[in-house]
Amino acid sequence: MAKGRSGGRQPRRDAAPRRRQGSQGSAAPRPQRTPRPSPGPAPAAPREPVVAEPSTFRLGAIPGATPGKWIDVWKERMPRTALELVPLSVAGQREALDEAEADAALVRLPIDDHGLHVIPLYDEVPVVVCAKDSHLTAADELEPGDLEGEVLIVPQDDVLGIRIPATVPPRFDPPSDTAEAIATVAAGVGIVVVPMSLARLHHRKDVEHRALRGGPVSTVALAWVADRTTPAVETFVGIVRGRTANSSRG
Repeated sequence: MAKGRSGGRQPRRDAAPRRRQGSQGSAAPRPQRTPRPSPGPAPAAPREPVVAEPSTFRLGAIPGATPGKWIDVWKERMPRTALELVPLSVAGQREALDEAEADAALVRLPIDDHGLHVIPLYDEVPVVVCAKDSHLTAADELEPGDLEGEVLIVPQDDVLGIRIPATVPPRFDPPSDTAEAIATVAAGVGIVVVPMSLARLHHRKDVEHRALRGGPVSTVALAWVADRTTPAVETFVGIVRGRTANSSRG
């Protein structure tokens, strides 16, 4: 059988076509791709400034004030902020707030409230303090008329400004404070009229006290400088007003 011109071989129909060559006979170069720079770390989001709570809340308190129950609640709600009790005199209560000796204070009214926030808390009834063997102890309550002829001692730190008709002024200089006045009463000289809490504060075994019906009351209030209303002050205000920890301010 005769062979073809190509020597008997037939071209393969499935052969891959040859690549076209350039003018130099080599494959056409592929275009170069510029590499992209690798992205750096994402910038950190700005942090909100952290406002540190004060380490101590200073609560001023005039003699006779009893903030114990409120202090207990404060310790539960504000364990990271200690409450420091700052003793105040009634005469110096306004100055202590002005000079920032206390962040807030339990004060006795009246007080010059210019520039202050003042929240009345409770009223105290007046009592008559007398010697234990005084005839005044025979009654459970007294009226101003029962004090006729009694020597009324008014100490220099008097908070009631009480004047009872038909009483007798002492023949000695007024004592410097309530404690000294009650000590004088214990010796059998005169009587003293003070708010109930002061009678309890300066209680002695040789004196008694009886409520004075119709006498002037003494109001205890919470006060602080309006321009220094801090979150700690607002928390204490909520406590004395009986708000729960989750209640809104109002």
